[in-house]
Amino acid sequence: MQKIIIIDDEAAGRQLIREYLEDFPDMIVIGEANNGVDAIRLIREFKPDLIFLDIQMPGLNGFDVLTRLDEMPLVIFSTAYDKYALKAFEVHALDYLLKPYTRDRFSIAVQKALNSLQNNLNSVQSLTESLLTPESTYPEKILVQIGAKLVTVDLAEVIWIDAEGDYSKLITSKQRYLSNYGLGALEKKLDPRRFIRVHRSAIINLAFVQEIQKQISSYDVILQNGEVVRVSRGYMENIKRLTY
Repeated sequence: MQKIIIIDDEAAGRQLIREYLEDFPDMIVIGEANNGVDAIRLIREFKPDLIFLDIQMPGLNGFDVLTRLDEMPLVIFSTAYDKYALKAFEVHALDYLLKPYTRDRFSIAVQKALNSLQNNLNSVQSLTESLLTPESTYPEKILVQIGAKLVTVDLAEVIWIDAEGDYSKLITSKQRYLSNYGLGALEKKLDPRRFIRVHRSAIINLAFVQEIQKQISSYDVILQNGEVVRVSRGYMENIKRLTY
């Protein structure tokens, strides 16, 4: 059984998807939302395998919804606007259904989802049989928003992460990105063998540490880009564990 959530501000749009899904008895609709806020709540609570997502909705649009998710399900956009197609595939959408679409076109999109879900299942089984290592559970890339688009940031290129109010600023050698996640939420997603918290408002990537200077009652971390990050008293043990 595959869990499905339908997100569309028009009742007719949601009903059509339900009707077309009758051809796929293993795909079970577990929830519907007519706005972005409710969509985020449902996705976080029920963790669907696939969502059908409209773009133009009251409040948060479809792309806003994706930036606020902790885990990304498969996404099929269902919209009346063709101008967002390129952006949709930039955020790795599985398909883009342009209204009005036929039952056959819908079936093609759903079959892509079924194939992808099966491939993922096979990959997980293969990894499990190969004794999956703990580091494989940590993401290598994350999505962050720049203006009206989402971009992929390779975590291996992140030098350090700085708290920015309720958000976080990811610093690379080329650019600084603002993530919708707070520092605490990001820390839980990062591999602790690569990233360590050194301050209430700072996480560093060990790969970019040039040197650590011991001060009277603390440490300063000198990064390869020349920036200096102070280690606060509460996180000094994290640094001491690196000293041999």
